[in-house]
Amino acid sequence: MVQVVAKKKNTGVQKRKAQTFVIDCSKPVDDKIMEIASFEKFLQDNIKVNGKAGALGDSVRISRDKSKISVTAEVALAKRYLKYLTKKYLKKNGVRDWLRVIASNKDRSVYELRYFNIADNEAEEEDE
Repeated sequence: MVQVVAKKKNTGVQKRKAQTFVIDCSKPVDDKIMEIASFEKFLQDNIKVNGKAGALGDSVRISRDKSKISVTAEVALAKRYLKYLTKKYLKKNGVRDWLRVIASNKDRSVYELRYFNIADNEAEEEDE
């Protein structure tokens, strides 16, 4: 005989917790390779919410603090999507060959823009 167990339905409305992601652009901004204001504008124009780019509304907020950009989302927003948009911005401005986007070791909600280690590669080529 099969016993049927009734599942309890959740009648309360759960509110989603806001996610905050940070993109640290301190190294390229200090070297004047990129402008943080143009990157912030690029994100505002290109982040898609419900299939529409640029229509952030109240669900996504982008703020800038010197050389860091914070993206706070109350809707589902993948961290990987921000990495994709950052790479797209770097490629558009022609600095993708020198910069890479890396997740910080300290805090997993932070991306950093770092330079490729070109000096190490040149030293390895000379050894061969």
